[in-house]
Amino acid sequence: MTSSNAKTDITDLLKHMDPQLDVQRYAFATVDPYVAASLDVVPTMSFIENEGVTLILPEEDAIKANIAHEFICQKITLQVHSALEAVGFMAAISNKLLDVGVPCNVVAGFYHDHLFIPVDKVETAMAALKELAG
Repeated sequence: MTSSNAKTDITDLLKHMDPQLDVQRYAFATVDPYVAASLDVVPTMSFIENEGVTLILPEEDAIKANIAHEFICQKITLQVHSALEAVGFMAAISNKLLDVGVPCNVVAGFYHDHLFIPVDKVETAMAALKELAG
């Protein structure tokens, strides 16, 4: 079931994606599930994998909690309300970022998609996304 305001049309999604850059620096980490449950910091995202719990959290929180981390990045949120069953939206974005040599880790939220881009590639990514939106 699609939320009544969620978009599924690829052309409409790209036109209205309105990428917004978060100035916060984030880091990726993986920890044991028991460590994740006992953290005093609240991660932006956590996902349980066989190898442990993947966390995305503000870089300063990872440092404060003494959590080994990597992939220092910033988040670009696509402001369009994309339907969870939309087809081709992330493929178009991934292809555009591939063309400009920008790695990306994507988190799909209920309302928006969030792109985690290495800090040194954020400007290139933002320019590419704005170009893709036309």
